[in-house]
Amino acid sequence: MRALVAWKNSRRRKPLVVRGARQVGKTYLLKDFGASEFPNAHYVNFEEDDKLALLFGHDLRPRRILDELQFHVGKRIDAQADLVVFDEIQRCPRALTSLKYFCEEMPRLAVCAAGSLLGVCMGQEAFPVGKVAFLDLWPMSFEEFIEGIGESQLAHLLASHDPRRPYPEAAHERLWILWKQYLVVGGLPEAVNTYRLHRDNMFAAMEEARRCQRDLVDTYMADIARHSGKMNALHIERLWRHVPAQLARAQDGSAPKFRFRDALPGMRGYERLSGPIGWLESAALVLRVAVLDSVATPLSSVAKDNAFKLYLFDVGILGALGGIAPKTILDYGFGSYQGYVAENFVAQELCAAGFKHPYSWQGRTSEVEFLVETGKSIVPLEVKSGMVTKSKSLGVYERLHHPSQAWLLSARNSARHGIRQHAPLYAAGRMCDHIGTTSQSQGTAR
Repeated sequence: MRALVAWKNSRRRKPLVVRGARQVGKTYLLKDFGASEFPNAHYVNFEEDDKLALLFGHDLRPRRILDELQFHVGKRIDAQADLVVFDEIQRCPRALTSLKYFCEEMPRLAVCAAGSLLGVCMGQEAFPVGKVAFLDLWPMSFEEFIEGIGESQLAHLLASHDPRRPYPEAAHERLWILWKQYLVVGGLPEAVNTYRLHRDNMFAAMEEARRCQRDLVDTYMADIARHSGKMNALHIERLWRHVPAQLARAQDGSAPKFRFRDALPGMRGYERLSGPIGWLESAALVLRVAVLDSVATPLSSVAKDNAFKLYLFDVGILGALGGIAPKTILDYGFGSYQGYVAENFVAQELCAAGFKHPYSWQGRTSEVEFLVETGKSIVPLEVKSGMVTKSKSLGVYERLHHPSQAWLLSARNSARHGIRQHAPLYAAGRMCDHIGTTSQSQGTAR
């Protein structure tokens, strides 16, 4: 919401495209933004009304489109003061193209578009390059989760506290309990709200959240079947369902590098699987983290297309797809699950904080879960799912690459030991303000 208000007040405002997986809250957010920040907001949905596409069939002149759109919404549209929202814009490629002309000919009109499958459904030529701004919306972060369920005091503490300093012990213990609940519920607004409404009975709350997640999984599967195009929908679905099994392969609980041999029956090699993997990335259903065997600036220069980890976009959906019982997570005794679930959480928090492309490093016998590039420096982030914070791998990385700082996330409270900054896992999102530059840590609006 802060990013949307900043966009509204920008002098050089371009039409804004809000991207993100289905069910992360794009429509709700834009409607709330329109109601609170504009005299009038005019909302149209290309998925609900196929006839809307006819408005863009003749030409793409903004004045004509706006004149005809007024008859559709049934009220006058003030091009100087109102907001127009084009939802599910991927259903009408010409509407997306028209944003270029709205930018050039009607720059004072506030136009927002939203779409869940923009990367899947639209060709590159449909995007008005340089004429739109983008905002990526992710599932609710842990901080947003605790605020959303009514833990306002703890949410304020998490938002304002420097994670390099220890948290008050009572707050630390409570935040740790809530963090385990977040691992079950995840950050999809419908699942969070379902959990919130049943919190007086924890068993019922978790069961209802899981039921909601199963329904959402069915929605994503329907999207795959509907929008896979020339690609085999069954391959995409099987690959997505296989991500939890891929993450669970390593015996030590950490997330291993993606192995193509076991991903789909009869299909081996990156070339044959790159299409389905790319589809899932474009639909924002997976997070790809490149695995590096060397380190150089920029990290992208040493990344290989066929070496990566895949995480799910939401840790709650990971538990639902992987069949991890809520009690197992709440007891925090989930053995080999423990490590990769915690890693998936950190990957989510990094993306939500603006670090869309974290990396991982693997040596011969060592691994650092995440590397984050901040200007000219590269910061290693080690993830430990429990109280034990000894890290041979991080020591190997430090001796080889001499970082100026390193972060270690675990169940322990914050502390400093040399260049190593320890912080609780639940503070991963707040940590990002202290490892990145100002521009990288302020959000994902670009």
